[in-house]
Amino acid sequence: MGPPGAGKGTIAQRLCESHGLAQISTGDLLREEAASGTELGNKLKAIMASGQYADDCLVAQLVENRLRALGKKKGFAEGKFSQGFLRKQKGFILDGFPRTSAQAEMLEGMLEKLGLKLSAAFDVEASDKTIIERLSGRRSCGKCGKIYHVKNIPPKVAGKCDACGSSLVQRDDDRPETVKKRLETYREKTAPLVKYYREKGLLKIIDANGEIEQNMENVKKTLKGVE
Repeated sequence: MGPPGAGKGTIAQRLCESHGLAQISTGDLLREEAASGTELGNKLKAIMASGQYADDCLVAQLVENRLRALGKKKGFAEGKFSQGFLRKQKGFILDGFPRTSAQAEMLEGMLEKLGLKLSAAFDVEASDKTIIERLSGRRSCGKCGKIYHVKNIPPKVAGKCDACGSSLVQRDDDRPETVKKRLETYREKTAPLVKYYREKGLLKIIDANGEIEQNMENVKKTLKGVE
């Protein structure tokens, strides 16, 4: 968790690549649905463009569906993940979920049902100034979702994804007027999660105000002691 633009997605990608983790990004799940052209997809597209959050139950269902799909490939059986899943896959990162206290409670119930538990909840923090600078230059692949930055993480070929060669785009929810609304929504609905996970003894804070390599060093330090 953390403000939009704090670097959650980039950090998650790096950790997945280096530790063999599965990344489950609710932003990607929602954008996939929004791009589907269905009635639900069109509603989600409008919600996201306005900087608001999607319905808690809908987001939770999308996450559970992805976990189940992942589990079927990695040892999911009889309603719960096998212990082999965590040994071979080493687990997963939830990127962008939960975002509200209600979602956190839904997640707790969902994981219990699937035979899983959280190892830690990371609060990725950055100042508003840093966030605005980052989002103004952020670009993402319209096909695979890989994230770039025109200055900090540029692609090898301008405007093209290194991974699949597709065109990079600036998301509607990264535009300045939408960013301001997203930050307001974050402070209202998501910030209370810090207290929620602190009381659970799971909270880990990451300073993400620096360049990506420094931020990753902060992540490595924070990861020590996390099972």
